[in-house]
Amino acid sequence: MKVVLQNLTKKFPGRSKNDKEVTAVNDFNFEIPDGRLIGLLGPSGCGKSTTLHLLSGLQKPTSGRIFFGEDDVTGLPAEKRGVGVVFQNYALYPHLTVKQNILFPLQNLKGADKLSRSEMLEKAYEAAKLVQIDELMDRKPSELSGGQQQRVAIARALVKRPRVLLLDEPLSNLDARLRLQTREEIRRIQKETQITTIFVTHDQEEAMSISDMIVVMKLGVIQQIGKPQEVYDDPVNLFVAKFLGTPPINVFDGKVRDGKLYIGDEAVLDIRDVPDQEVYVGIRPEGFVLCETGSLCCKLGGVEVMGRDISVVSTNQSSVGPTIRSIISAESKVDTGKAEVRFNVKPNKVFIFNRETEERICFRCSSAM
Repeated sequence: MKVVLQNLTKKFPGRSKNDKEVTAVNDFNFEIPDGRLIGLLGPSGCGKSTTLHLLSGLQKPTSGRIFFGEDDVTGLPAEKRGVGVVFQNYALYPHLTVKQNILFPLQNLKGADKLSRSEMLEKAYEAAKLVQIDELMDRKPSELSGGQQQRVAIARALVKRPRVLLLDEPLSNLDARLRLQTREEIRRIQKETQITTIFVTHDQEEAMSISDMIVVMKLGVIQQIGKPQEVYDDPVNLFVAKFLGTPPINVFDGKVRDGKLYIGDEAVLDIRDVPDQEVYVGIRPEGFVLCETGSLCCKLGGVEVMGRDISVVSTNQSSVGPTIRSIISAESKVDTGKAEVRFNVKPNKVFIFNRETEERICFRCSSAM
């Protein structure tokens, strides 16, 4: 089911007469292709959950339209939209068994949609088998692990075969191992069912790992839309560059002078087509190359061995953050007896941004220094 959002805006009144309206979603335009999994990504308060609530019908937009396929569903109540919703807190009925929780949406069907008992049971077991909990049907939620409870919630959302599946921070209450396992299961289920799915999260690693496309939001406004790797490799502004990536991008105060990019007094790249100006310089952690004669000198803070990689922790007077993290191969040898460490930088892992607008400035690179 293709989903189209046209100029979608949601404003909330101020808490008092003197407070201004709060715009949670601002002129959101996006077309979600049929059968894709889309990640809505951004920090708390960016409007991603509000967007999901507008899609589900739990909230009404201030302006704009929502289409499911060719159907304008903007004015339809939630129960008539054909959506399945999974919330962060699972919202299972504690006094009902797994089977009864999954059956509940089917038992509320009326008219031509009403099913016989056998039909409902068949659909419930199909949904349970899809999420691999068909052997737990007689248990109560209190007898299940967090991951199993999340699967019950997903099965309940899928049992009516919704046109659109909406997932609102579904993994936040799980530990790290369960989050990894469950997000893989969500991706598997989505591929098997081919249901158009919108996945809301503040965790960029989750969004990038399972989404066909991500929508990065800030203060209700779309910042960038694209395939996860493309957005990571080609951020449109400093906010997107900083939000995506673990460890996060390293940001420096820099400048362009006479075709060279400087961090402090050190020229790190020869670049073309950029006028002289003050800039922010972003370097991905994997963009550093350890070199005794490297162009960028940093004060060595420590070395963290992470198995296949090494994280070099250092500082630089021009760094915006307190520390710099550089990810290099475990085969590299860092002399921890020295006070300083030097790097060259990989041009494709370096981004420069306008100091005023924080928009990305594209450049062509002649060479690394």
